[in-house]
Amino acid sequence: MAGLNQFITGNGDDPRTLVVVFLRGGADGLNMVAPFGDDGYFRARPRIAIRKEDSVNLDDFFGLNPLLRDLEPAYRDGALAIIHACGSEDGTRSHFEAQDLMDHGGLLVSGGWVGRFLRTLPQSAIGPLSAIAFGTSVPESLRGAPAATVMESFETFSLGKNSVRFASALGRLYSLENNPIGRAGRDTLAAAARIEKLTHDTYLPSNGASYEGNDRFVRSLRQVAQLIKARVGLSAVCVDVDGWDSHITQGPIMDPLMSRLGRGLANFYRDLGKAMETTTVVVMTEFGRRVFENASFGTDHGRGSVMFVLGGGIKGGRVLASWPTLDSGVLEGPGDLPVTTNYRDALAPLLARHGVPSQRLQEIFPQFNFLPLALFS
Repeated sequence: MAGLNQFITGNGDDPRTLVVVFLRGGADGLNMVAPFGDDGYFRARPRIAIRKEDSVNLDDFFGLNPLLRDLEPAYRDGALAIIHACGSEDGTRSHFEAQDLMDHGGLLVSGGWVGRFLRTLPQSAIGPLSAIAFGTSVPESLRGAPAATVMESFETFSLGKNSVRFASALGRLYSLENNPIGRAGRDTLAAAARIEKLTHDTYLPSNGASYEGNDRFVRSLRQVAQLIKARVGLSAVCVDVDGWDSHITQGPIMDPLMSRLGRGLANFYRDLGKAMETTTVVVMTEFGRRVFENASFGTDHGRGSVMFVLGGGIKGGRVLASWPTLDSGVLEGPGDLPVTTNYRDALAPLLARHGVPSQRLQEIFPQFNFLPLALFS
């Protein structure tokens, strides 16, 4: 399959990569980044609140859940910013509808926002490995991308044993077709050839990073790091972390997920080292949880949550929040943290850093009036 590398396009000289991590299920931002400076937090959660003395004190008002302690070095380095009371305008508290809005970047728009972002890039920058989703299907956010590759892992993205002759025959067949099917076939074979080489290369993380365990999220981040270092022209990556719906006994549900999230991101940050200067990771979720704990030591669907932005050039080491307080008089609906920052205003400066001119932001998020956050230096 080595000969198929002639089909590899994409701009390997542009090292910028946007990594989108979506926490599906409605992650509890008040548990991940606790507002211990707001007395209403402890009144609403007498049994499940994160105590100030247990948290990682970020700014004497917010504290990082101790299970996310691995992220503290990036925060102190100024490479991690946290956006609180963040979310979308969707008030249904429905996983499906809220995720759909975020993935598409608006109502009644075709394709996904990551797909439209990729369409703003020069055609010369698009190749079979320009956009990758780790999973079993194309996420809605990547719909409409000029090219997208989906895989569960490097090891599963293969034509199988003794594939050289088969791939060579397919390559000759597809080379005769100058149409979308032919181009898609050539791209798939080219991606498979490059991934197969990476699969057989021994990968040693840098700077003492260690991707321990074999869960899908940690494995995906390790392989994203490998792709970035290989300079394959990777512009966007989508990684989902499922399971954040925590109505009952919240600790046993969320705690392992937070540990994996914090450990995975911390090792990714350490591993990339200088390459982190051109890499941006954004962590988002469809909505947060109810401010008040329920009778089952859990929380129900709410509104505002948190976003994390990790990468080079970020004015990090701070929590950005237009904090509404948790007094009952300002809570939304049945008792939810209001959304005071729209997720698009957090994504807009990220997209600008990754090559989107300001006048083209409306193509990615139609009919939205931007108030972009000052996330970058």
